[in-house]
Amino acid sequence: MSETGDSLHDGDLLAAADLGSNSFHLVVARYDKGTPRIIDRVRDSVRLAAGVRSDGALDPDYLQRAQDCLARFGQRIASIPGAHVRAIATNAVRQLADPEGFLEQAEQALGQPVEVVSGREEGRLIFLGVSHGLPRSKQRRLVIDIGGGSTEFIIGRGLEPLQTESIQVGCVASTLRFFPDGALTAARWQRAQDEIGLQLQQFAADYRELGWNETIGSSGTAKAIGTIVQNMKLSDDGVRIEHLAVLRDRLLEAGRIDAIDLPGLSAERAPIIAGGVAILEAAFRALSIRRLQVCEIAMREGVLWDLVGRSSDRDPRIASIRSLAARYAVDTAQAERVEDTALQLFEQAAAGWDFHPGEREWLSWAARVHEIGLSIAHSQHHVHAGYILRHADLAGFSRQEQELLAAIVQGHRRKPDVALFDALPVRYRTLARRIAALLRLAVLLRRARREQKLPPLRLHAENDRIDLHLPRAWLQRHPLTATDLEREASYMAELGLRLDIHADRA
Repeated sequence: MSETGDSLHDGDLLAAADLGSNSFHLVVARYDKGTPRIIDRVRDSVRLAAGVRSDGALDPDYLQRAQDCLARFGQRIASIPGAHVRAIATNAVRQLADPEGFLEQAEQALGQPVEVVSGREEGRLIFLGVSHGLPRSKQRRLVIDIGGGSTEFIIGRGLEPLQTESIQVGCVASTLRFFPDGALTAARWQRAQDEIGLQLQQFAADYRELGWNETIGSSGTAKAIGTIVQNMKLSDDGVRIEHLAVLRDRLLEAGRIDAIDLPGLSAERAPIIAGGVAILEAAFRALSIRRLQVCEIAMREGVLWDLVGRSSDRDPRIASIRSLAARYAVDTAQAERVEDTALQLFEQAAAGWDFHPGEREWLSWAARVHEIGLSIAHSQHHVHAGYILRHADLAGFSRQEQELLAAIVQGHRRKPDVALFDALPVRYRTLARRIAALLRLAVLLRRARREQKLPPLRLHAENDRIDLHLPRAWLQRHPLTATDLEREASYMAELGLRLDIHADRA
C-alpha cells in the first residue's frame, strides 16, 4: 500500500502529459496487472522553446498555441481521477522569467496541476521509461535524450539511474542559436561543435570512467536521425559517427534550413534537425560513442511508470526522504517521535480540515527531515533545512513539491516566514499552512527529546481555528510546555490560524 493512499486497480486509467520544449505529448494508459498499457496518444508540435524571448518572456502566439493544445488534452483526460494524472513541464518553462504566470494559465486550460521538474529529474523519468521499454539487462546503459531546449545524459543499470546530467542545448534552441537566419555553413557548424563540446567536457571524463555497454537515443530527435540513416541505406543497426558525418555534409550542402531534403525526414522535423544532428555529433565525439540504438520511448512513458510507483511502495520520493535523513545524520529516534505525534494530530484534524489520505505524506516527510539543518548549525537550523530542501536533487519531487516541503520545514519553529507560503502555488498554500501548524505542535510537544508518554491529545480543527485540549494537571507539571503553547498562539496567527489551548480537568 502506498503512503499516498492513491492505490491503483486493474482497469483504472492513467494519463501523463509531457510539456516539452518542442512538442507537447499526452499518453493515456489502462492499468493492467502492475503495468500501464497505453491506449491513446495525442501530440502537438507547440515549439515552446522557440517562443521564449531573450528576456525570458513568452511570445503570445506560442502561449496561445500551448493553451489550445492543453485544452485538447484536458478534454481527453477530464474523466480520469486527478490522482492518476501527472503533467510535467521541462526546460522551456524552466527558462521563463515568469513560470508561475505561464503555469497558472496552463493549468486552467488543462484542468490539472502542472509540475516543473529539474533537468536531473527529467533524466530520471526518461531512464525509467526507456528501461521499462527495453529488454531487462544487468549491464549499464547510456541514454541520450535530445529535447527541444535541453539534452539529458543518463547512465544507469536496470531501472536505476547512476549518473544524470542535463545541458542547456536542445534541437530547437541550438538551431535558433547557431543558425539564426537559417544559413548552414561549415564555420557555424564548427562553432556549434565547440560550444556544445565545451558543455559536455564538464562530465565526459567521469562518464567514460564509469562506462556503459550500450547507448540508447530516446525521443523524437533520435528517432528522426535513425529514420534518415535507414532511409539513406547507411545502416539498419543503429547510428555511428560516420553516419552523422554524412548527415552533416548533406545539411551543409543544402546551405539553408528551408532547403533541407533528407529521405525520411518529416516537414515538421526539418526546421530543427540541424540542431539535433549537431548535438548528437558533439556527444559522439566527447563521449567516444561507437553506436547509438534508437528507442521511441521517452519521458512520458516514464511518468506513467512513476505514477504506478507512487501508488505502491516504489514511490521514489520515499527513498529520497530516507536518503536525505541519512546524509544529514538526522536523530531518527526524535524524528520518529515527532512524526508519530504529528500524525496523531493529523488524524484528528482530518475531518475538520478535509484532508485526503495523500496529504498525510507531506506531514510525515516533513517530520522525518525537519532537523536536517542541524548538520550545518543549531542557530537558524530551520532556515538551513529549508535551503537544503529547496535546492537539493530529490528524485521524484517536482520543483513545486520541493518548495512545498521546504516551506513546511522552514516554518516549523520560531516566527514563520509568511512570504514562503505566499510564494507557493495557490493549490498548496492552505495545505502548507495547516501541515506546518501540526508539525509545529508536534515539535513543541516533543521538545524533551526523550521517550516520554504524552497525555491524551484532543485536537479539533476547522476553517482557520485549532482547539487543542490537554489535561490541566499535565500542563501544571510541564510549565515550559505550557508557556511554549501560550507563545505559539502568536506564531500561529502569522499562518492565519487561531490556536486555543484548553486545560481540561479530566
